[in-house]
Amino acid sequence: MKNYQKLVAHYQSISNFEHVSAICSWDQATNMPSGGAESRAQAMAELAVHLHKLHTADELEELIHNASLEQLTPLQQASLREIKRTWQHASILPSKLVKAKSLAGAKCEHQWRSQRQLNDWVGFKKHFDEVVLLSQEEAQIRASQLDSTPYDAMLDIYEPGMTSAQLDVLFGDIATWLPDIIQQSTSPNIKQQNAHYPIEEQTKLAHELMAFFGFDFNRGRLDTSVHPFCGGVSQDTRITTRYETSDFLNAMMGVIHETGHACYEQNLPQEIQALPVGKARSMAIHESQSLFYEMQIGRSDPFIEFLSDKVQTHFTQQVEHPAAVTLKSQLQRVQPSLIRVDADEVTYPAHIILRYDIEKALINGDIRTDDIPALWDTKMSQLLGISTKNNYKDGCMQDIHWTDGSFGYFPSYTLGAMYAAQFKAAMLQSIDIDRHLLAGDFSPIYAWLNAQVWQHASQLSTSELLIKATGHPLNTEYFKNHLQTRYCQ
Repeated sequence: MKNYQKLVAHYQSISNFEHVSAICSWDQATNMPSGGAESRAQAMAELAVHLHKLHTADELEELIHNASLEQLTPLQQASLREIKRTWQHASILPSKLVKAKSLAGAKCEHQWRSQRQLNDWVGFKKHFDEVVLLSQEEAQIRASQLDSTPYDAMLDIYEPGMTSAQLDVLFGDIATWLPDIIQQSTSPNIKQQNAHYPIEEQTKLAHELMAFFGFDFNRGRLDTSVHPFCGGVSQDTRITTRYETSDFLNAMMGVIHETGHACYEQNLPQEIQALPVGKARSMAIHESQSLFYEMQIGRSDPFIEFLSDKVQTHFTQQVEHPAAVTLKSQLQRVQPSLIRVDADEVTYPAHIILRYDIEKALINGDIRTDDIPALWDTKMSQLLGISTKNNYKDGCMQDIHWTDGSFGYFPSYTLGAMYAAQFKAAMLQSIDIDRHLLAGDFSPIYAWLNAQVWQHASQLSTSELLIKATGHPLNTEYFKNHLQTRYCQ
């Protein structure tokens, strides 16, 4: 296994540099002073180029071929398959394009943070145009090698094996029944008046919830950022949230969501964590874990009862605590809104379908960036009955994903919601989830996810993983049944 072992050593080196890159990215979003943006962008671009060189090293093609002739265990065969896939994806792109896209993305994202607040679409578009052109160039190169459409080539980065033809069917099916569920379940958002939740107490509650859900504080931490995220690496997992003194639920739901991501990362098998086969299976599977935590569990009736008791303890200064019935009205409210990250569980897929339709057309060259605001307004009006005309900051400028060219990423969110619903349906066959939540015991749920999802990493394909865990391929009926049961009865 001489050739395979050389590959293992090479990817260990890559993993070390990716570790540094991940922590630098976390720092950029949480602690870095604005004056360091240009210098950090240059440093990150240089690191991206170095990583690209490692991923496309001349000797890899021969090592991969020779390793395929060696006597490998089933795990090593899966590892070699993922190494080959990673190498093929990386070797497609020239280093010059990798560096140019990294620089353009860093510049666009940095400017977006202030331009969004100013509703400055014209200013944002100057940098965004360059990101789109470079992303279209990347998509064309990948498509020519993979014999696919440009958008499918980008989609494959995040969701291996998925195609826009499949998404068109899945999302098309959702679009046939989602409007009725939205109409049946739309409800007002009941909020306490003049409520005040000190950030110090919110932080304590956040840490308590993270511990309940199984977060390992010896290998991770919680911080604040403009846009909540989970970053770092498996051995040093960084999550962030954002706080508002008038509303603690947004921060807590953000924490629960990111803790789902983090627990997946922290429980990937350590013995293969440096290798591609030891990484998370796909972005949609990753999202399924955060949505399982936040939506399937965090907004369920028994967890709301559990959370209500915690609120009584942490916010003693409140004259009137939000009772469980009030928390339920807030956590299970359905109301079409402008902002994706604040959207409820029922209307959220509409936000994703909108973005999917636009980015697919953009990357395939069917529309231009100039067309985006009007298309956004039209689709928001059609799907959710809300106009975004001239409101760019709450419309097409609201997301961070496109600023660095992450086209093909958005479908992962709704795919993840479908996976999560299917995982829960399977879990219910052996675990009384509600009973354990009311007892404040998450351990059986945690153990099931660890055994059925986390420990497999990328040893199985997405479809193989889902069938092994649930017994069935992806089916929108599980998601539909979940939404109807929770919101329409």
